[in-house]
Amino acid sequence: MLSKYHWWRDAVIYQVYVRSFLDSTGDGIGDLAGVRAGLPYLRKLGVDGIWLSPFYPSPQHDHGYDVADYCDVDPLFGDLGEFDLLMGSARRLGIKVLLDIVPNHCSSEHPWFREALAAPPGSPARARFHFADGRGPDGSEPPNNWHSMFGGPAWSRVTEPDGRPGQWYLHMFAPEQPDWNWRNPEIAAEFDRILRFWLDRGIDGFRIDVAAGLFKHPELPDSDDPEADARTRDSVNPLAWNQPEVHDVWRRWRSICEEYTERDGRDRLLVGEVSVPTAREHAQYVRPDELHQAFFFDLLSAPWDPDAFRKVISEAMQDIAGTGSTVTWVLNNHDQVRTVTRYGEPATEGSGLGAARARAAALLMLALPGAAYIYQGEELGLPEVVDLPDDVLTDPIFRRTGSRARIRDGCRVPLPWSGQASPFGFTPGVESAKPWLPQPEYFAEYATDRALADTRSFWHLYRDGLQLRAALPQLGEGTLRWLDTPPGVLAFERGDGLVCAVNFGTAPTPAPVPGAPLLTSGPCPPGVLSGSTAAWWIRS
Repeated sequence: MLSKYHWWRDAVIYQVYVRSFLDSTGDGIGDLAGVRAGLPYLRKLGVDGIWLSPFYPSPQHDHGYDVADYCDVDPLFGDLGEFDLLMGSARRLGIKVLLDIVPNHCSSEHPWFREALAAPPGSPARARFHFADGRGPDGSEPPNNWHSMFGGPAWSRVTEPDGRPGQWYLHMFAPEQPDWNWRNPEIAAEFDRILRFWLDRGIDGFRIDVAAGLFKHPELPDSDDPEADARTRDSVNPLAWNQPEVHDVWRRWRSICEEYTERDGRDRLLVGEVSVPTAREHAQYVRPDELHQAFFFDLLSAPWDPDAFRKVISEAMQDIAGTGSTVTWVLNNHDQVRTVTRYGEPATEGSGLGAARARAAALLMLALPGAAYIYQGEELGLPEVVDLPDDVLTDPIFRRTGSRARIRDGCRVPLPWSGQASPFGFTPGVESAKPWLPQPEYFAEYATDRALADTRSFWHLYRDGLQLRAALPQLGEGTLRWLDTPPGVLAFERGDGLVCAVNFGTAPTPAPVPGAPLLTSGPCPPGVLSGSTAAWWIRS
């Protein structure tokens, strides 16, 4: 039986999008000192740890997911001394710290890629990436028909050192993000060094970007369905994602983490961003010698429907929990439309219906077995900012496609902390720069000072749910048993008598348990489960 000392199995982790969390310098961009200043707020909320978005040196073509140096801090966010101060503060407050690591690709400004551009075709420097000759009599066509997840072809042609058009290089995201060639052993050795650099500084683990990526089909053949690849930002091209060799990388990384755990008894966590078609394939990444956990995105993408929610939860419990890992639930992140807007009808700046559903979904997630991740602002009930002007958009998807469809800036607008007007306490001083993305006027309603003062707020719902989750033995890790319910209602029992029920409809229904509930996402008289509401009960 696994020990309860594995903190990550039922942890609640708060995702900090550093550039939008809190600015300490007045330049309009959040930073590590701002994260450190916000730690008491997160301790009061009750989370177990934080995941920091990339803060490494980067030209910021994809907000830090284009890494130029994996072992330093971009001056935009601070320096290594500030990082060490952040680690010390987090340790004193009992907050774990996870770093975001990006092993699928780097920045076009990375020294190794610059070396590759200066080197000839066939050189060892180019072998660290995917360079290939073009097709056609003059090599002017890409080597294959793969599409970038950010729009357009997945290949860009270089100008050789002698000035002539030359080879092409692969980038499954933006051209400024060349993909590493993980079939080259130099890459694995380099990432071993990177992991150890940060583990030696005391971190508690890594969130792994594009964890189903890394390896590409060795022959780089054409895709059978390039149009499908082009229509989606999901990892659907089986020639570029979910190759079997990637599992050897996670075994190698797991062994490094366990080496550190054996030294001092502190668990280090590997949690992967795994986008694969089925829960069964997802489960292969969390086998006992691979990643500890992987985000289960099916709940995030499920429509507001009890049958859909029950299906994805059941599949996760069967296939993922069956490996010995625990499911890692998530409803929001820095790449997705926020739940308040996603569940709203229509999807505008947070209809009342969308807010009620988002509150209900939060209680459901916190009652599920396993771990949960909260994206910053989720605890405030922030809606998606859907009307940002074109001239402020920074998402490379918009730059590549010219389309606003599926852009991510709307969920990345800096947090409101206090006051009635932008910058809402996000950035200090009267002479400070404007926030890097503009905050709408209605953000005043969601500022943290107002949320903390209002016991009916999203913040208090999350805080109360987290406190009960930590205190009640029925919650966290464990089993789940579905209960019979009327149409439109989903209910399950955890452990010895904790019942969670969600009314997906808008009309009230009889409650599945008599008496007053322990916690509700909205007003619920005893014996009634209101529409678009979730509640917890303890059976007497």
